[in-house]
Amino acid sequence: MKRVLSKSRYKLGLECPNKLYYTGKEEYANNKVEDAFLEALAQGGFQVEELARMHYPNGILVEGNNWDYEILHNKTQLLLKQENVIIYEAAFLMDGLFVRTDILVKKGNRIELIEVKAKSYHPEDEHIFIGKRGSLVKSWTPYLFDVAFQKFVIQLCFPIWKISSFIMMADKSKKASIDGLNQLFRINKKAGNRTGIIKKVNSIEEIGTSILGRRNITDIITGIEENRFLHHENLSFQESIRLFKELYQKNQYANWSTSFSVCKTCEYKAEKEQELRGLKSGFKECFKKQHNWDDYEFNKPNTFEIWSFRKGNKLFEEGIYFMDELTEDIIDYKEEAGKLSSTERQWLQIEKEVNNDTSIYVDENGLAEELNSWTYPLHFIDFETSAVALPFNKGTKPYEQIAFQFSHHIYHKNGRIEHASEYINNKAGFFPNFEFIRALKNSLDNDNGMILRYSHHENTILNAIYIQLSNSNEDDKDELKSFIQTISHSKSDSSIKWVGSRDMVDLWDIIKKYYYNPLTKGSNSIKTVLPAALSSSRYLQQKYSKPINQINVSSKNFDKKHTWLEIENDTVKSPYKMLPSVFENWNEEQIENSLSEIDDIADGGAALTAYGKLQYSDMEQNEIDELTNALLKYCELDTLAMVMIFEHFKEDLI
Repeated sequence: MKRVLSKSRYKLGLECPNKLYYTGKEEYANNKVEDAFLEALAQGGFQVEELARMHYPNGILVEGNNWDYEILHNKTQLLLKQENVIIYEAAFLMDGLFVRTDILVKKGNRIELIEVKAKSYHPEDEHIFIGKRGSLVKSWTPYLFDVAFQKFVIQLCFPIWKISSFIMMADKSKKASIDGLNQLFRINKKAGNRTGIIKKVNSIEEIGTSILGRRNITDIITGIEENRFLHHENLSFQESIRLFKELYQKNQYANWSTSFSVCKTCEYKAEKEQELRGLKSGFKECFKKQHNWDDYEFNKPNTFEIWSFRKGNKLFEEGIYFMDELTEDIIDYKEEAGKLSSTERQWLQIEKEVNNDTSIYVDENGLAEELNSWTYPLHFIDFETSAVALPFNKGTKPYEQIAFQFSHHIYHKNGRIEHASEYINNKAGFFPNFEFIRALKNSLDNDNGMILRYSHHENTILNAIYIQLSNSNEDDKDELKSFIQTISHSKSDSSIKWVGSRDMVDLWDIIKKYYYNPLTKGSNSIKTVLPAALSSSRYLQQKYSKPINQINVSSKNFDKKHTWLEIENDTVKSPYKMLPSVFENWNEEQIENSLSEIDDIADGGAALTAYGKLQYSDMEQNEIDELTNALLKYCELDTLAMVMIFEHFKEDLI
């Protein structure tokens, strides 16, 4: 059988037709497959899909592997012989094209095609899909073309059908009418079905008011079919299907023109570690074929690497690809009083990359003035959070913030570092936010020391919990709201305004204002800044290459003999890469019987995935304990990383 263009491959072709040549080939690096955050999103989606099916009861699921195209198609054809039928995951195969639909409702020759998404909308938003200027909203464009492709293939199979198209998703104006809505669909290896999902309800009536809604997108799909909405200016909808099918079936490279925005985020760009493992880089192959780049060009600092470079698209179209082609005028260089402007940071990065200058830039006076204003002891905090489609509690809305974990380090005036407190919720179906904020209050209420966070996330979460408390019946809600107001500031769109007397200081913002380390390559992520600081700081290297019990640092989760820093071949190994694997001491049989399928937790995406697994999977207690311990270690490192960066500033730079 010929290779088949599925809807996932069609969407990939819309991103860039060249990707159709690289997809599915094990010899090419594919970083999207390794993206833990995408996995977390997928885990939330299964519950929305199960709830959506309950809106269309008595539907028949077409079961089978996605690659059994003809078998799935034939099963669907048998069901469609009925005058009226509801089908989940109906399959259609025609002329080398294959799609599966989330929900298909057939009433004679009138069809409802319903795409289910783990996204949200507000029914009063008139511009969710089409913007005020009449074009498709960029974030929704791939999903809308996905539905159009589904309709195209179905219509090939049944030309006389009259097809209406809908998107079903969480309605943010609706509230859950029962507690524990998100516990009604769970993953269990003993489920006895292909999906491994156990449903604890049988009808939509059992949950009261559903939090899902649907939007009719029939006219938008017609607009795509009539080419009033284009994904690529030089490619009609019908041409895109023909082209992508031909490219994929012939295993042919498209030679589609490179672009700044698409190539910058290309998942087929192999990192050095991946190339050492023998993986090829699709990104490099494109630039070799289209721009005749060789090792010299690939080793030159290019504009893709420049931090937050909004002029990149325009310059790329003009044939400017490398940093040594840029000038201050070209990047619209502007200075700002008292801090590094965005263009100053960009120019620092450009100059240092071009000149191979690895020296750190620091505004010593500005940084010293900032640090000297702080009140000891210093409190470093980090939150781990989630936002789920199906609410935990009665009266809450889809995608309300869930704060399930924090870590808290204290840096004392005498240099002693204490992992002072932590909180984690690993109980399935428990809404943790009020318990979380009580624990945080107990941790921070003992003195008036400065509180530090990294980026704006923690402030956003505290604002969300403030609103949740306002709508709650908690006995201590006024006390907790007052505490939140003390350590945070209100968001710009808040109806109540405040700036706390201990408003958290943003270490991320301080880095952007006063510090640039060329080893970060322009990134301000703590996962990048920490190893850069460790590589640049003799003080940190000497201190953290020793065991915990020798450096005046306490820990709640690591053995006293644990060391945070290793140097291999003169290269500092990131502490995040030294975190132990989740099931380090398990045998193969235990791992095989586990549900979580998580090897390690070393980034926020993996932490989010782990929390989702704890919430929705029926695990044995020993697996819950292992995931919990891994989450605690990861979050502890996040706050210790902030402490290390502070020490780098204090001991090395001022």
